Amino acid sequence: MQVILLEDVKNLGKKDEVVKVSDGYARNFILPKKLGVEATDKNLKELDVRKAQEAQRQKEIYEEAAAFGKQLDASQITLEIKGGEGGRTFGAVTAKEIAAGIKDQLGYDIDKKKLVLADSIKNAGTYTVGIKLHPKVTANMKVIVKTV
Repeated sequence: MQVILLEDVKNLGKKDEVVKVSDGYARNFILPKKLGVEATDKNLKELDVRKAQEAQRQKEIYEEAAAFGKQLDASQITLEIKGGEGGRTFGAVTAKEIAAGIKDQLGYDIDKKKLVLADSIKNAGTYTVGIKLHPKVTANMKVIVKTV
């Protein structure tokens, strides 16, 4: 019997997969526990519609992230940190400080975990910081560090 899974089932398959199982397994385990439904023509068409809607939703999320990424690429922030001679800072500029600077200066609330720092920022200067907005979209924003 073919079954469309409504939830992930260990050792069988993931949600929205069509799998072939024995009749007894389907009747006694999958169907009573609402883990899946029988793969009839009607249910297969509903699955196709659901997958198309999910694909459209993912496409919209990607497009929003790409547009927001272009805005971030064109922007920059300036951070001031205490420092000594030669532009050397006391400590390092962290992702938390950069996220706070983005929120204060640009008004965007970005999680510090989405910031990608290539190296720690310990000197004054201009740096490029990556921001992961989507698995396929990474924006690069300029961060200018000045010592006070």
